[in-house]
Amino acid sequence: MTDDLAPRLRAAVTDPLKRRFVGRDEVIDLIALAAVAGEHLFLYGPPGTAKSLLVRAFAAGVRCRYFEYLLTRFSEPNEVFGPVDLVRLREGVVATVTAGMLPDAEFAFLDELFNANSAILNNLLTVLNERTYRRGAETHRLPLVTAFAASNHLPEDDALQALFDRFLLRCPVAPLPREQLPALLAAGWAIERHGTPADPSALSADDLRALNDRVRAVNLDPVLERYTAAVGKVRDLGVALSDRRAVKVLKLVAASAVLCGRTDAAVSDLWVLRYVWDRAEQVGPLGALVAGLLKDAPDDRPHPRAIPAERIDPEQLVKELEAAEREAVAGMKLVDAARLRERVQSVADRAAWVPDAAARDHLLRTATALLGKLG
Repeated sequence: MTDDLAPRLRAAVTDPLKRRFVGRDEVIDLIALAAVAGEHLFLYGPPGTAKSLLVRAFAAGVRCRYFEYLLTRFSEPNEVFGPVDLVRLREGVVATVTAGMLPDAEFAFLDELFNANSAILNNLLTVLNERTYRRGAETHRLPLVTAFAASNHLPEDDALQALFDRFLLRCPVAPLPREQLPALLAAGWAIERHGTPADPSALSADDLRALNDRVRAVNLDPVLERYTAAVGKVRDLGVALSDRRAVKVLKLVAASAVLCGRTDAAVSDLWVLRYVWDRAEQVGPLGALVAGLLKDAPDDRPHPRAIPAERIDPEQLVKELEAAEREAVAGMKLVDAARLRERVQSVADRAAWVPDAAARDHLLRTATALLGKLG
């Protein structure tokens, strides 16, 4: 029954992952959004930030065929798409052995995406855009639900920019702050000891396809006017949001509604626009823009990523910082200092959603300075 699929996805997959992977709620929510929307997600950040592990664990949670590959400049197409079938070749037929390779996968993760050479690049463009792989006269229709990729740099030449364009969602992934290190080490050691066991009640790739069907049935009328205006504002920031991508982002809006158990899109679903940037320097301004869009969003079962700005009281945040400053001056024990840092970091996280730019910048500067004093 499809009505219970979104709650099952949360209960059996995303919530357990959030408990196991400290500080990675945002990435997990975006993986789920991409899977339900049937779109692709790019993770931008240095090695060692659990990007591939998160995707692998999510894929295990939905019991799907998974393909993962680290691309280098010397990677051959056969290593990604499969070798030529030598038995068939002796019969004069060119065929590809795709079992266990990307054309056979329902989830795929391509690490160091922009190392793709021209021999792989053209095939990837077709795979990601059309879910099709062609080799000579053969054509494979792929079961791919969604693809994920990662890199610690962004593309510079036009050919790689075309590949980047296939990833509708982009998420920066940074190392966790120092104050989260104890929790990270405890959780990471638990994963090393026990692995990440799959929940037997978890979903399948077919369940995700059923959710994708529901995405297409979502009523977007309640947000189309707001969304149209938002697209113009996003473009004003210099984000290269083409007409084609602007239409595709509507799938993300609809997927957000489905994940929230709604058949109608809401203004709060416009949170997805925060992840359509194409240059690193756009991440902050785009986040501030989206915070303003959500300021008047009604509290109608919003997605966890859609934090209504009206819930954030700048004066209350100032009071919290002043109290933390007094405690720091008074002198704290080591364990209390760690908790104090967590409180200040929480203020900084909420301050990022304050719609007034001057108040937001003041709060963030104050919180950053206090965190520096606390070590």
